[in-house]
Amino acid sequence: MARSRGAGRLAPPAWLTAGMRPAPAPVPWAAVLRAAVALSAPLAAGLALDRPAYGALVSMGALSGVIGDTADAYRMRVLNIAVPQLFGAVGVTLGTLVFGHGWAAVAVLTCVALVSGMISSIGAVASVSGLLLLLNAVVGAGLPMPDPWWTAPLLLGLGGLVVLALTLLGWPLRRAAPERAAVAATYRAVADLYEAAGTSAYDERRQTVTAALDHAYDLVLARRARQHGRAAAPVRLLARLNVVVPLVEAAPAAHLRSRIVGPQPPEVPAAVRDLADAVAEGRSDVPDPDLPAPERPSEKAVDHALRHAASVVRETDPERHDADDRLGRPAALRVRLRRTTRAVLLSGASWRYGLRLALCIGLAQALVSLVAVPRSYWVALTVTFVMKPDFGSVFSRAVLRAFGTALGLLLAALVLAEVPRGWWDVPVMVVLAGLIPAFSAKGYAFQTAAVTPVILLLSDVLNHQGFGLVLPRLYDSLVGCGIALVAGYLLWPESWHTRIGDRLADAVSDTADYVALAFAGGERPDRSARLRARRALYRDLSTVRSEFQRALTEPPPTGPRAAAWWPLVVAVERVVDATTAARVRIDHGAPAPDPAEAAEVERELRELAEGLRADDTLAEVRTELPGDENGVLEPLRQEVRAARAVAGPDLR
Repeated sequence: MARSRGAGRLAPPAWLTAGMRPAPAPVPWAAVLRAAVALSAPLAAGLALDRPAYGALVSMGALSGVIGDTADAYRMRVLNIAVPQLFGAVGVTLGTLVFGHGWAAVAVLTCVALVSGMISSIGAVASVSGLLLLLNAVVGAGLPMPDPWWTAPLLLGLGGLVVLALTLLGWPLRRAAPERAAVAATYRAVADLYEAAGTSAYDERRQTVTAALDHAYDLVLARRARQHGRAAAPVRLLARLNVVVPLVEAAPAAHLRSRIVGPQPPEVPAAVRDLADAVAEGRSDVPDPDLPAPERPSEKAVDHALRHAASVVRETDPERHDADDRLGRPAALRVRLRRTTRAVLLSGASWRYGLRLALCIGLAQALVSLVAVPRSYWVALTVTFVMKPDFGSVFSRAVLRAFGTALGLLLAALVLAEVPRGWWDVPVMVVLAGLIPAFSAKGYAFQTAAVTPVILLLSDVLNHQGFGLVLPRLYDSLVGCGIALVAGYLLWPESWHTRIGDRLADAVSDTADYVALAFAGGERPDRSARLRARRALYRDLSTVRSEFQRALTEPPPTGPRAAAWWPLVVAVERVVDATTAARVRIDHGAPAPDPAEAAEVERELRELAEGLRADDTLAEVRTELPGDENGVLEPLRQEVRAARAVAGPDLR
């Protein structure tokens, strides 16, 4: 027993080892095959044409495309692959022009890092574009590229086009399949939610529904934003997605009913799954749901929402669909560009991240300019990958990068030591390239382990260092991780002093606004406005939850602080659910509350938000919150009391 306790004390902390456990994700076989072909075919073509360096550059461009191909819908995949390739071409051009120019290269790469960091805050496509801009600039400044100067960007861009062409092979047959699958997945998540009503699994299923609904709206509305008029298929799909919202809104009332009466009738989730199958297959032949006669307001809400969803799925005339896309349709392109430019140039967070990244890249390049480091681009390359805050915690990524690089270098050492260069590189690349999407699904450390030997093999084709690449790359990775940890993490208090309380306070304040909207003067509020507010609030809470989960991987004190705040996140989500359940019950026959009761709940939530902004803990907690114990707001008051108790002096 003593030895067991000693071993426990010697074991690394959970926040340090969390990312080293592979995530339970299926192998994306289509992506594996695509990566194997995209990276090995250019290498074979280069060898056949006696231009192995050209083939290696095309494969490098394909590698960027494979890593960036993370979307589901084909239109988004085109953007995710094509747009970053343009930025990558600019980056490698700038890097090639300053190759071997010492301090000029330091200055140019520092400026590129500033721009890369600032545009990374715009969105997913911009983040990958900023990454590729800096990544290719670092490679161009660190590796000799073939003449003339435009050769490298042309070949790297060609590699991206290879991935894009392979990706679009299925477009004619599966044009709308990803969007349809996403909407069907939302229905199935709702079916699971109703099955879990009244049980401890309900909260987890609700989070799954929120993620599925956000994902489906992102895909469907992105498609609608690029089409004019009322094309039949997109309008029908959007209408089928919109009618999921009343089902989701009725779920909290069903959950409350199940806690008192018992599980939901099995006909309810079965009917939702029938609708999911019809949506997935593009059918409209669904019968009326065979449901028990509703008696309580919550049962009437579920019955009404489910029958309405079935009628919309049956509808084939797009003109009769209520395809209201105001729930999240993007604004016009010029409006988005104007907003984005203003946000990037005026945002303090954008400038701070750009400066952090520029400082780290400047230090990395200055170091390798002062100290003779062979193939020094790997130091800045490591900094580039680690310093991506939208990809996770900088601290944990630095640790995982070092761990993944060590594993990848072990595999690379076997390849470089035992496999002769030449045509043997092609089958080796088939295997190594296929590992990238398979390992990327398991976590960042495993993605690094898969990408490292591929980069080293392609680098060896360009500079012919062989096994001599291995140990220097390990040292360079450790140096790069050290620079990122010190200059990109420890020197910036905002990165290790969590702002969780402020973010959660904003969510609580938004919840108070939602309560005010739901029970405005005791009258029936504008339903569309309430639905938009509820969807925006759940999306924001999902973002807060993601930030908390990221903070849990930080070292003390940030990680333990996030763990202490976590129960309050759950409590706020339950307050939102209870508000929705009360409004739904009122809409289907329950007596409306006294406006003073709703105002008191709203006031309590605003007081809670102010207390969270003022300090990490509340000095005084009032949890009595009186009201009608038999009224429709009693479950909501219970959840608010629970949230106030969680945020009390015991929170550390």
